[in-house]
Amino acid sequence: MDFLTLAKERFSLRKFSDREVEQEKIDIILAAAQTAPTAVNFQPQKILVLTNKEQLEKVNKCTKFGFNAPLNFLVCYDKEISWKRGNDGHEEGEIDAAIVATHMMLAAADIGLGTTWVGSFNPVDVREQFNLPENYVPVAFLPTGYAAEDAKPSDAHITRKSLSQMVFYNKF
Repeated sequence: MDFLTLAKERFSLRKFSDREVEQEKIDIILAAAQTAPTAVNFQPQKILVLTNKEQLEKVNKCTKFGFNAPLNFLVCYDKEISWKRGNDGHEEGEIDAAIVATHMMLAAADIGLGTTWVGSFNPVDVREQFNLPENYVPVAFLPTGYAAEDAKPSDAHITRKSLSQMVFYNKF
C-alpha cells in the first residue's frame, strides 16, 4: 500500500484482541524506531518493550489508557544524550521521541497491527513503576496489537481541517 493510503487508514486502536504479537513483528517496529531521524542524529530514544503480565499491569497503574493491549511500548528519551538548541537551549528529545513513536505506529499499521498514542499518564508513576533512570524522560505509551473483531476508528477519525486552514504560501 502506498504511504498516503497507509497514513489515512491507520487509526488509534482502542480495542485489542488478546492475540500475542509475534517477535518478528516487534522487531520490525523496533527497526522502524531505529531508522527514525533525530536532531543531529543523537538518537536519544529509549524504548521499553512491555509484553508480560506484570509489566502490562504496571502500565495500568500509570494510565487508564492501556486498553488491555498484549504489547505496549514505553517511548522515552535520554535528556543527557538529546540535542539542545544552541541559541536558547531548547530540548529536542521530546520531538525526537515523537518522531520515533510515529515511525513505530506507521510500521505497526503496515504489518497489520494497531496502536494508539497515550500521552495521558503521570510521569512520576511511570518513573517509579518502571524504575527509570533519572535521565530518562517518558513521552508516550504505545499500546500495540491486533484489532478486536469489533474495533473501529472513532467518529472523529476522518475529520480533518482543510489545507487552507493550515497551509500558508508566502503569507507572513
